[in-house]
Amino acid sequence: MGFGFSSKPFFLFLSFLLLSSFLELYSPLVSASDDTTLVYKGCAKQSFTDPAGIYSQALSALFQTLVSQSMKVKFYKTTTGTGQTTITGLFQCRGDLSNSDCYNCASRLPTLADKLCGKTLAARIQLYGCYMLYEVAGFAQISGMEMLFKTCGSTNVAGTGFEERRDTAFSVLESGVVSNHGFYTTNYQSVYLLGQCEGDVGDSDCGECVKSAVQRAQVECGSSISGQIYLHKCFISYNYYPNGAPRRSSSPYPHSSSSSSSSGTGQNTGRTVAIILGGAASVGFLVILLMFARNVMKKKHDDY
Repeated sequence: MGFGFSSKPFFLFLSFLLLSSFLELYSPLVSASDDTTLVYKGCAKQSFTDPAGIYSQALSALFQTLVSQSMKVKFYKTTTGTGQTTITGLFQCRGDLSNSDCYNCASRLPTLADKLCGKTLAARIQLYGCYMLYEVAGFAQISGMEMLFKTCGSTNVAGTGFEERRDTAFSVLESGVVSNHGFYTTNYQSVYLLGQCEGDVGDSDCGECVKSAVQRAQVECGSSISGQIYLHKCFISYNYYPNGAPRRSSSPYPHSSSSSSSSGTGQNTGRTVAIILGGAASVGFLVILLMFARNVMKKKHDDY
């Protein structure tokens, strides 16, 4: 007496489940975009006293202007308020983002600034795809070359010729960001790089800023497989992919997939490892289930 179905279709069905599970686990690792992921925040220690709500109104107006402009341009700087309540602010999107992606990134910044910094005299919120900063009149200025944040990959490749390739690529980046007026991406022998200066920085000053960031990367990150250096007026990023850049919907240039950071929130290998191990465990379980079902079907076939 049979069970009313063949073991072969059932075996094929389980095989389909196994393949579908593997594809479902694999896809997010290669297609997820993280342009709106927080890189770091910088908040002034002093908060403004605002019993009449004048500062809050000026700041709200500033945010509205910056976000509305992000639908049209990738950099915009303006001021709101008068006298002591004057607030200067700007936003900038990464040069390779579309207008819609720029707006999607920039529109998140005001909420994050309020959540992470509150009503401080100055704040800077940096996401992978964009950043925003504002300063109340009279706030102390800092050098454009001052390092705000760094993150270096946890994997080192010393002694493989990597540093020579990276340094050659750095030289290309330094000249490229000047000739392309503030934004440049390139790759050289599997080293992918990106550099960008603040939108109102001239070509010469941009070149000097990127050169300073490159020197910082060489010292701070050494033979790390990836790194990001954020100075006040520019930032650079590099990634080394010896086996080719990953297939993903977002750019391979600005993201360090596993890193240790000096402050704020760097990327964490632990989460990626957990995803991979969890996926492997799930696939392993399905393999065992598949083998068990096949043996059961074989036994049933032999018995009947």
